[in-house]
Amino acid sequence: MQRYFIKGKIPENQIVAITGDDAKHIAKVMRQTIGDDLIVVMEDQAYQAKIVSADFDVEVKIGSDLGMQVELPKKVTIACGLPKGDKLDLITQKATELGMYALVPFSAERSIVKWDSAKSEKKIGRLQKIAKEAAEQSHRTHVPEIHGIHSFKQLLDKANSYDAVIVAYEEEARQEDRTRFAEILKALYDKDSVLIIFGPEGGISQAEVASLKDAGASFTALGPRILRTETAPLYALSAISYEFE
Repeated sequence: MQRYFIKGKIPENQIVAITGDDAKHIAKVMRQTIGDDLIVVMEDQAYQAKIVSADFDVEVKIGSDLGMQVELPKKVTIACGLPKGDKLDLITQKATELGMYALVPFSAERSIVKWDSAKSEKKIGRLQKIAKEAAEQSHRTHVPEIHGIHSFKQLLDKANSYDAVIVAYEEEARQEDRTRFAEILKALYDKDSVLIIFGPEGGISQAEVASLKDAGASFTALGPRILRTETAPLYALSAISYEFE
């Protein structure tokens, strides 16, 4: 059954409006009308709902809480150094399906791509739409927030608000005594919010490594192989799901 995310709190009369593209999708694509059922997600909870009005907007009456727990037990924020092309689109879509809580794109020292303010606003809006559609498709109850582009300094400042900060560092993969990701995960059982940082195609610079170590971040390899910038976040989320779900 199709689900739709609605912002805000559930009113006393239990009736809420679905507007914009979602309303068009219900009427034109799904061809649903008064009396038909669908799923509405509000305040990170999924509810059975029934259409009570289908004019320009679609009004639905909220029913019973479906009570399903589908979110990762850990709130995992992915921080990605700006990659080339449409790789961030892929990361957003697939990481949302795998349970990502939020995404923080940042301008790394070795990022080839640079976003101006106009491009950034448009791109973030597109990524937020991709995250919403992926959350609907994967039957989640939370749409990951796509944060605006951060500088590396802003990322460092933001890191202080997480219970744990992990850096996926390709140089660790080359070491005989590398820190295995499985070992890092064992230390997360009493943590709630986790920030995992991934570099762009060129990796994280030595200056950035030094700053992250000074900030107390943990460094880890994601296995003995070097993963692409768009593959590494998906590996990490899959491993977290295996460990905690």
